[in-house]
Amino acid sequence: MRELHAKRVVIKVGTSSLVYPDGAINLRAIDQLAFVISAMRHRGREVVLVSSGAIGVGLNYLGLKKRPKAIPEQQAIAAVGQTELVSIYKERFAVYEQKIGQVLLTRDIFVYPESHQNVLNTFEALLAQNVIPIVNENDTVAVDELDHETKFGDNDQLSAIVATNIGADLLIMLSDIDGFYTGNPNADANAELLTRVERVTDATYEQAGGSGSRFGTGGMVTKLKAAERMLAAHGQMILANGEDPAIIFKILAGEPVGTLFG
Repeated sequence: MRELHAKRVVIKVGTSSLVYPDGAINLRAIDQLAFVISAMRHRGREVVLVSSGAIGVGLNYLGLKKRPKAIPEQQAIAAVGQTELVSIYKERFAVYEQKIGQVLLTRDIFVYPESHQNVLNTFEALLAQNVIPIVNENDTVAVDELDHETKFGDNDQLSAIVATNIGADLLIMLSDIDGFYTGNPNADANAELLTRVERVTDATYEQAGGSGSRFGTGGMVTKLKAAERMLAAHGQMILANGEDPAIIFKILAGEPVGTLFG
């Protein structure tokens, strides 16, 4: 059994867990996620959800088959998708009598002391009122052209930045992979799942592969950077497969699923 100190938890769910490969919304996964998080909240844990999926949901809502290359078009799709995604979350969380609040962030918020304190105050007020903050990047403001300083880069980094700033004990990162392997399991039949990684080193990064699905932006390197940030803040991170969000119950019970960083 793993020893987890998890009073305050950040859960990051990737686009691949919310949107099927054909672009359809995975309503079952969203409902299960709402059930699990509501159960955690009702048992006294403080939970923040960092949710990807705005562009994936927007593409589905607008009937588009592929992500456009132009940044303004991506921003427009994200704006449409974000409202649709939060509407679905609100509907599903309401079934379990759990209130939610939307928090859209840009990286510069954490740079300037006043805005930094304001956003921390918002998180604390939401959690104190038993509200689940649902966090995403404000894609209509933060763009990645010219290495824009307001851009987080991906929600793996966003989740770790939020977790370390609000003093979370544990970051649970749900993705489309079972955990961290010694190699790319899609290309190396001998790749083994590591149940625990205590330190993230240069050698660890060398084992990391590339990016995932066409709907998301993150890859294994970004997840390792998030783990490194959590470890530096004396927190823990677990990377696990988010196909069935009920896996969170197993994680919190200390069962050896996924990879524990810490």
